Amino acid sequence: MSVVVVGAGLAGVACAVELAAAGVPVRVLDRAHTVGGRMATAMMEGRAVDYGAAYFTVRDPEFAEVVARWRTAGLARPWTCELAVLGPEGRGRSPGPMRWATPHGLRSLVADLADGLDVELGHEVRHVGPGPVIDGRSVDVVVLAMPDPQARQLLDLNSGAAAAVTGRAWRPVLAVTARFPAREWGELPAAFVNDHPVLSLIADDGDRRGDGAPVLVAHTTGEVARRHLADPDRAVPEVVAAMRELLDLHRRPVWTRTHRWTFAAPESDRDRPFLLTTDGIGLAGDSWGSSRIETAWRSGTLLGREVARRRVAG
Repeated sequence: MSVVVVGAGLAGVACAVELAAAGVPVRVLDRAHTVGGRMATAMMEGRAVDYGAAYFTVRDPEFAEVVARWRTAGLARPWTCELAVLGPEGRGRSPGPMRWATPHGLRSLVADLADGLDVELGHEVRHVGPGPVIDGRSVDVVVLAMPDPQARQLLDLNSGAAAAVTGRAWRPVLAVTARFPAREWGELPAAFVNDHPVLSLIADDGDRRGDGAPVLVAHTTGEVARRHLADPDRAVPEVVAAMRELLDLHRRPVWTRTHRWTFAAPESDRDRPFLLTTDGIGLAGDSWGSSRIETAWRSGTLLGREVARRRVAG
């Protein structure tokens, strides 16, 4: 059996890890030039900045084992179990599970898992199907580890998987990174922003990175993102104004960077962890369950195990 995984985010890489461990030949393709997907990290002024997912939580016992290895290797660290809440009634606190962060950015976790796998970056797949066929080349199984709308663009209309990724609403987000001259805010370390017309979350990147850099990353509401998808930089003035108002900042940022996430998260959850059709197409990602990093790992891992199981059964 040969398997091709399209998408080198956490779900795709986790799927490939399981397949490789089971002795199944697997190759990972991604049009980007780095692994990570929406666990996105960029170097800005010589330091890593997470501009995709803000943090991750750990509930699944098997995922906890993976995280323990990352912690031992110095790749992940417990960050905070309490986030701030900013809203019309002022500032509050939201206790919850431990949120984890990374010294070198969340992408470093995916890169660690991908070590030793056959990964080809800068490879754009244009068409999948009918059946497990990639751009006219037949394989035994094709896994699409990506948001539904992106999978739908690749899938043949006659594919059994096409219906599964059709008709679901997705929420866009703009992530704006802003470096300030100095830290004017107190302990954050991140904040949910409730009932705000512009922002949904603010993260203190210097706090989660552990270097104290005066860098904030703000996520917009879906409404703001939709207005500015064609030109994300046009959203920067209102995003910066909202950050300054919510955190009572007197200085303006030294620079900003904006990233568009057209398909940041689905508007609704699924109650199944993955899909594997009878014609050999698999679907995985953080949209197969509740939208979390842990969900992406679990989705890819379970799909990889099912593909390997079918190989043995066949």
